[in-house]
Amino acid sequence: MPAVCPSPRGWRSRTDYGRRGALKLQEDCGIDIVTDGEQSRQHFVYGFLELVEGIDFSRRVEIGIRADRYKAMVPTVTSALRLKGRVHASEARLARAHTKCKLKFTLPGPMTIVDTIADAHYGDRIEMAMAFADLLNAEARALEADGVDVIQFDEPAFNVYTREVEEWGIAALHRAVEGLTCTTAIHICYGYGIKANIDWKATLGGQWRQYQEIFPALAKSRIDQVSIECRNSRVRLDLLKLLEGKDVQVGAIDVATDAIETPEQVVATIAEAARYVAKENVAKEKIIAGTNCGMAPMRREIALAKLEALGKGAQMARKSLT
Repeated sequence: MPAVCPSPRGWRSRTDYGRRGALKLQEDCGIDIVTDGEQSRQHFVYGFLELVEGIDFSRRVEIGIRADRYKAMVPTVTSALRLKGRVHASEARLARAHTKCKLKFTLPGPMTIVDTIADAHYGDRIEMAMAFADLLNAEARALEADGVDVIQFDEPAFNVYTREVEEWGIAALHRAVEGLTCTTAIHICYGYGIKANIDWKATLGGQWRQYQEIFPALAKSRIDQVSIECRNSRVRLDLLKLLEGKDVQVGAIDVATDAIETPEQVVATIAEAARYVAKENVAKEKIIAGTNCGMAPMRREIALAKLEALGKGAQMARKSLT
């Protein structure tokens, strides 16, 4: 039962020493698939866009994000998009040089990017998404060449625009992973850390069913892994049956509370999810223990304690479920 950090974002230091230290902490906690923690990025979307030509960061406008769930001041696409150069080479290469574990790197997904930026050039949401997908693909291929083992695309917008996921979201994602031979993953969640997301989730009732609409399309996609939140959420875990053939990253750590899970609670979450994954896939370690989302809002000591519980719980689950 491998343990992975979907997008830890809980490590504050941006120095090379801090990045190496974050990798060592993950290893010490028993995390099998480590990440750089996005330490060099102030935002999971704009960290990538800062190296994209055709975006004017001085021209910020207010738009509705996630189907007007909340408002944000965002930069504007003003001309054709192209990469100015490599985006995350230094972070990926440093991480690769300082860990023998499998290495995962995260990128924003094309649908989420177009939902987090203003458009004054393309005039078509799908066309702009495909343009961003081409840029993501160029960086993803380079990251694979840098030695990255898993490339994950973060697509919280998939839970908002469920109809568009099948219409063009999956196609954009396929364009972003074109030609990759490393493991590919998508992280989808209901959002954490801001009041607008908390308020929205309060309207969804006792069962959150958006995954029911998008999992069949993801099951037919070329993406290898799907990462979702399972701990303390209202996601119906029986929906995991709809992800036949996919590795599942089970969110076994709640990032919306400072309460620290016990390893036994981590095992219980994994075991509940495993009920709905084919037995042969459980045996083949197609269940991967992770966190519900990033841990940036948390104090360092809380994030560390949660990672320790995740690592120990994954080890225990590996023995009990296989």
